[in-house]
Amino acid sequence: MAPILQVENLSHIYSAGTPFEHKALDNMNFSVERGEFIGIIGHTGSGKSTLMQHLNGLLKPTSGRVLLDGQDIWSDKKLTRQARFRVGLVFQYPEYQLFEETVYKDISFGPKNMGLDAGEIDRRVRESAGFVGLTEQQLEVSPFDLSGGQKRRVAIAGVIAMEPEVLILDEPTAGLDPSGRDEILANIESYRKSKNATIIMVSHSMNDVARLTDRLLVLNGSRIAMDGTPGEVFNRAWELEEMGLDIPEVTRIFMRLKEMGLPVEPVYTMEQAVSALKQLKGGKRHA
Repeated sequence: MAPILQVENLSHIYSAGTPFEHKALDNMNFSVERGEFIGIIGHTGSGKSTLMQHLNGLLKPTSGRVLLDGQDIWSDKKLTRQARFRVGLVFQYPEYQLFEETVYKDISFGPKNMGLDAGEIDRRVRESAGFVGLTEQQLEVSPFDLSGGQKRRVAIAGVIAMEPEVLILDEPTAGLDPSGRDEILANIESYRKSKNATIIMVSHSMNDVARLTDRLLVLNGSRIAMDGTPGEVFNRAWELEEMGLDIPEVTRIFMRLKEMGLPVEPVYTMEQAVSALKQLKGGKRHA
């Protein structure tokens, strides 16, 4: 089966031909398989947000192509429009884009633009609200009367209501407390499992991407510097730090333990850390 998304020789230049010319993306190549959970990390200005906006046709490449199900999304206006529904994009701090009188109307905005009938729109609104933990009562209130975390849920539900095959999220937990962050991430995982959706998440939280994703893309200098599993990427911790990126705290701790001479290998999730410590303790007991 062909990848759901393919990026081929993708480049994007802002303000081309002016003194302010800036190459935001430089000859990027990668593919995304159906059902994958991909994390994208990189320092500010590495091209993360620009790349996200290419994947659903909000930005047109300066050169190169983005293929959705093997078709160039810019080869036909209909394909470009379809891409914006099939590949849903949740911007950073999406709650600032809420505008309707009620939560219900805000969530229904996307499905209405798809030309769906009233019954289908209602089903999608209520189902997507359920995915993000909004109650039936909250659907009838103004989104501006909700807390910041609840507004974030409304914004995410509005994209989920279009039932995208690919859901892209740009820092979905930014500014949330630990409880709110965990709930939003659980909502995203619930949608992925229920719809067999592909998830692409930009995040500065190395702990989150280490725990949740199948694969990581590391952007640096407008290029893809690394592409691999969380383990493969975080085993190159020194390179990440040279790029100005963090690593999971448990990885840092286990690197120090190894430097101290303990027989451990770097780990990148808390579950792996617990398992490694149990093995180390058991080994000492039998020594």
